[in-house]
Amino acid sequence: MELDRMNRPDLFTTSCILIGSVPVLLIILGLCVLTGLQISNPEAFVETVIDPSVVDSLVLTLSASAMATLLLSILGTPLAYILARKSFVAKKFIEGLIDLPLIIPHTVAGIIIYLLFMHQGLIGQPALLVDIRFEETFSGIVIAMFFVSIPYYVNTVREGFSHIPVRLENVARSLGATPGMAFLHITLPLTTRHLLTGGLMAWGRGVSEFAAVIMIAYHPMIISTLIYQRFNTGGLYAATAVACVMVFFSFLIFILIRIISGRILNEVQ
Repeated sequence: MELDRMNRPDLFTTSCILIGSVPVLLIILGLCVLTGLQISNPEAFVETVIDPSVVDSLVLTLSASAMATLLLSILGTPLAYILARKSFVAKKFIEGLIDLPLIIPHTVAGIIIYLLFMHQGLIGQPALLVDIRFEETFSGIVIAMFFVSIPYYVNTVREGFSHIPVRLENVARSLGATPGMAFLHITLPLTTRHLLTGGLMAWGRGVSEFAAVIMIAYHPMIISTLIYQRFNTGGLYAATAVACVMVFFSFLIFILIRIISGRILNEVQ
């Protein structure tokens, strides 16, 4: 009887469910409105799906974000480990810098990227000497996505490292392992969940970026730039058709990634 009473929804639980359903319903309503517009004109939607410019833009967006996430996994993982394991004077300052892309407007992030990587920029100008260009190129898109995704990846992975007991690394080192070996064979596998979550969040953040990207590379067009361009030139329906395609593919890819990551975690555990 006591167990049944505890399992029955109380006023607080019911209130949480009702209040918490508001953001979920908002997303559902938005998707319903977006989908409803396409159902009303399915021929135009099919034309949008098979439009080469839409397909190219979608592939460009997904591949650029994937490349930015790959760079983050290479450069951000060591940074996350140091922040989780070491204490030093400038640690809070560096943590604040990492969080900066979360706070500043996306247009400001784009201006920073442009100042650094334009042809006369601090990084862009010397890069031209070895024939590396960032303005209006795939590389510029990747850099912009990389910049705005930094806090999502680094903070998530840092949290994962901080939950791994240091004594496990010390045991491995006492058995003859180097710090690098202890990291690769002990710490890194135990942080798989956070590595995958951080990568997924960084990838999603890159896919959704707009303002920072167009500052450095309006062309080639990523999907958000294409939606903006279609809205200005073709009106609301032209933009919503492309937006619906993006929502569908993003949702599908997120489901696939979560299924794959779940299997990987099961194998690790």
